Amino acid sequence: MAEDLIDRIYEAAFVPEKWSDVLTRASRLSDSATGSILVLSDKSPVRGKLSSASSDRDESLRDVQRVFDEFVNGDHWRFPGVLRMYNLQPARFVHVEAFMTPEDIERDAQRMRLRALGIGAHLCTAVPMPGGELVTYVFQRWQEDGDYRQSEIEGLDRLRPHLARAGLMAVRLGLERAHTTVSALQAMGLPAAIMRSTGPVQAVNALMEAMASVFRPAALGRMAIADAEANRLFQQAVAAARADIEPSVRSIPIPATDERPALIVHLLPLRRSALDIFSGADLLVVATRVSASTAVPSPTILTGLFDLTPAEAKLATSLAGGLSLEAAAAESGVQMTTARTHLDRIFRKTGTRRQGQLVALLKGTQLL
Repeated sequence: MAEDLIDRIYEAAFVPEKWSDVLTRASRLSDSATGSILVLSDKSPVRGKLSSASSDRDESLRDVQRVFDEFVNGDHWRFPGVLRMYNLQPARFVHVEAFMTPEDIERDAQRMRLRALGIGAHLCTAVPMPGGELVTYVFQRWQEDGDYRQSEIEGLDRLRPHLARAGLMAVRLGLERAHTTVSALQAMGLPAAIMRSTGPVQAVNALMEAMASVFRPAALGRMAIADAEANRLFQQAVAAARADIEPSVRSIPIPATDERPALIVHLLPLRRSALDIFSGADLLVVATRVSASTAVPSPTILTGLFDLTPAEAKLATSLAGGLSLEAAAAESGVQMTTARTHLDRIFRKTGTRRQGQLVALLKGTQLL
């Protein structure tokens, strides 16, 4: 069931009308009443989708839909208690109430309305996007069902890296369907290409064609990245897609140069009906620049790119800033044994094997 849901998540990235079904399936998996995706930005109104109503409680869920629509059409996401959780950006699903004071909850009119409708516990995760937007996923359950069990939270956490990558397209497509291939890529305002993991690049938009110093042609019409370390991770990800296995890294930082800013290259698998939209290609390659916003006031983009925990991201930041592991551990206030554990996990998540290799990957990316 989980593998099928992951495929559907990537399908929804390019066929946004599928989001309601994805959120409904994820809600069932976590025994939630509803699930939603929200795109928050300083520069545009809130956008979002809610899971489909279930037949046994249609009327109650229609009332929940009305509260959701009011949230989307208003500025409630700037409520202090909500912002507190968003700003911390934990790299997992968390209980929203844990980041709110009793006074916050008492003043939260939206939450009071949902409680009156029978909605209880809320789980949320916030994923910072390279463009400064924030994509959040929220799951809620009926009061009568009690709190979330740890196994249900862990189930959503396993989906989080896939939801994070799909959220990038939700941001760029504005939750509107892309009807064509190359024209859709150009409309995103992103350097992008579609390719087969087993063969050549099928289409490249003008923005990526203009980046000849970053993306290079390779044998048999394939694609390579000029930066050697970034290209190693890129080719590993393509090979993993070809073997239909999960790669360790799908978001690859490319250091800045004197001529251009730092970039992040994302590889997104195309699944289900998205294969038809993109002419049978099974990979979308996009490049994004990193920028900040008040929605992501101090963006730890590493958490979104590599699914690092806040502690792991802080350690990686310190190492990329030139500190030794011992000094980075002291700065983070952790024991060396804990720092080594964090570093091992960072290696696995970034596809690196040595500390120097990790620093070379991250240094100069302007993420830190």
